[in-house]
Amino acid sequence: MDTTAPPAKFSDPERTADGATRASVDPRRLQTLWINTGTLCNLACTHCYIESTPTNDRLVYINDREVADYLDEIAREDFGTEEIGFTGGEPFMNPHFMTMLADSLQRGHRALVLTNAMRPMEKCADDLLALKEAHGDRLEMRVSIDHYTQALHETERGPRSWKPMIRGLRWLSAHGFNLSAAGRTMWNEDEAAMRDGYRQLFRAQGIAIDADSPHHLILFPEMDEDAPVPEITTACWSILGKRPDDIMCASSRMVIKRKGEAQPVVAACTLLPYDPQFEMGRSLGEAWRPVRLNHPHCAKFCVLGGGACSAG
Repeated sequence: MDTTAPPAKFSDPERTADGATRASVDPRRLQTLWINTGTLCNLACTHCYIESTPTNDRLVYINDREVADYLDEIAREDFGTEEIGFTGGEPFMNPHFMTMLADSLQRGHRALVLTNAMRPMEKCADDLLALKEAHGDRLEMRVSIDHYTQALHETERGPRSWKPMIRGLRWLSAHGFNLSAAGRTMWNEDEAAMRDGYRQLFRAQGIAIDADSPHHLILFPEMDEDAPVPEITTACWSILGKRPDDIMCASSRMVIKRKGEAQPVVAACTLLPYDPQFEMGRSLGEAWRPVRLNHPHCAKFCVLGGGACSAG
């Protein structure tokens, strides 16, 4: 009698638990380079995928010179990268952030900033207005609004988080920023109902965001590493009608700087900053290689959920 336990799911980078060939994604074009500005945040959300809090500095503040090195590599190696995305934590808490944001825009890239639009952003209002005046719609601000009601938004983001967010959102809209919003699909509502709820919120608050646009209102699928999800095999592409080229890691990478490390490294995507198997190298050149979909987030968020953090 064979008492050997079957292999666990997502344990072998080459094979799934049932022995099938695991799907991988070849790099296509580095459309978006994400910069994680650090995991420190002014909020401690209940379901933050990257575990950002006011005390979590597992990913420390990256500085403007380190970011400039990656922008130099993009230009030197002709990656053709259109967009530089900034995420955290809360990017506006990083003291180097406005310099790296300005540098990205001045080099001709689009810039996408993920923010909660609260006090850290307000402190940078004058500098933001100057960048918006100089670069127009190439600067996009994406504000996290976890639900269109205050009660459920604050269930996730904490008490007294709604009104400051609305104040920042209204300021961005009133000053004509290229503006989008990110919501969550964790509330057991269908997409049409959610978009209608956001539409009413934006109308009531005078916010210039088109709730019907998948780009301007992104509704992210949830990520739960313990949820029962299937592993993605090479056969799944045709079964699901999906293409590897459409998965986020075909067109993006994220730069992170771990606490205690002298230099930043490049991770496969925005979702997996802590898993060492998704650390791809120190340079973009080293990181520009296939990614094996050996994590529940790859299956649930990217392949089955159709999620992506940028527009491409």
